[in-house]
Parts: sequence; C-alpha cells; structure tokens
Amino acid sequence: MNKKPDRSVRIVGGYRKGKKLKSIPGHTTRPLMRRVKQSLFDIIGRKVENSNFLDLFAGMGSVGIEAISRGAKKTVFVDKDPDCVRIINANLNMCEFKDRAEVIRGDIISWMNRGISYNPGEKYNLIFIGPPFKLNLTKISLEIVSKYGLLESEGWIICQHHIKEELPGKLDSAPFVLSRQEKYGKTMLSIYENEK
Repeated sequence: MNKKPDRSVRIVGGYRKGKKLKSIPGHTTRPLMRRVKQSLFDIIGRKVENSNFLDLFAGMGSVGIEAISRGAKKTVFVDKDPDCVRIINANLNMCEFKDRAEVIRGDIISWMNRGISYNPGEKYNLIFIGPPFKLNLTKISLEIVSKYGLLESEGWIICQHHIKEELPGKLDSAPFVLSRQEKYGKTMLSIYENEK
C-alpha cells in the first residue's frame, strides 16, 4: 500500500528542526514549499543569525518561524487575516518562540500608506515579502519598504512571487537593485539589496 506524501508544514532547520506547524484547514494561504524554504535559507545563510526579520503577508508564519529557529534575534509577522494571526500565535507558543516575536494584524499596503509605521525607527536585516500570487503586490510592497526606510544598509529583501509577475532590476522610487533570482516551478525568489 502506497503511503500518502507528507504535505505537513515543518521547520526544516535550526533549533526546532522537524517541528510540525499548525495550519488552517481549507484556508487559502499557500505555505512556502519545503524545498523552496530550504533553498531560501540556504541562500540567506548565516545572515539570519541575530537578525531582525520582517515577514510580510506572513500567512501561517512558517518563514518567520524558520528564521527564529535558525537564530534570528526577533521576527515581526504582519498579516491582515485574523485566522492567520491566530495560527501564527499558536505556532509561536508551540515552538516556545513568543519572546522573540511580534505579531501584527494589518494590511501592509493600506496601513503603511496611511503613514503608520509598525515600529517607528525599527530597521530589519532581512525582509520577506510573500503576497498572494496573481495580485501583483510585490512591487508596491518594495516601494513601501523603501518609503519607510525599513531595510538596514546591508540588508536583503527576499520576494516570493509567481514567475509571470515581472519585477524590475531597479525601482525608480526605491534604492534597491535586484541581485539574484531563483526559479522553482511557478515560484520565483527575487532578492533585492540596497544599491551600493
């Protein structure tokens, strides 16, 4: 008898490697595939250690939780869906990561465009932007990150988007340049850095 493939979402590295995370049955969130998440953190490497990590459109929180497991000093999770906020908090409690996390319920686009910063003056070494596919929210998210000066000078922004959502090599309204892209099926990871 064939076993069904294990489609559960787990932490793939670090202190809590192998820990299964709670998800929302039937929900529209699309957690990062295990191999893509592994590749993402292989690319980030040791930059995650002692970092301030910002997880935008956090969904169930698997990317930001992975960052904590791998040594991030603090992760801020942002999502507008109350079910996602609830499940992120449940996963943080289960992993005993609450003291290194902050969970914010909010829509990055409308909230930050109203001039409200989540944590005024706080900057991040790593920012993960993973909006729902096909809504073309990646570029505007990059512009908002620039507008509020959220990225440390040597930091990286990692965007997860559909391969058909084209992103520019350089944004007119932001000092970021595209430094690397990796494709995994229909998913693309695009990494931006501050222009030198």
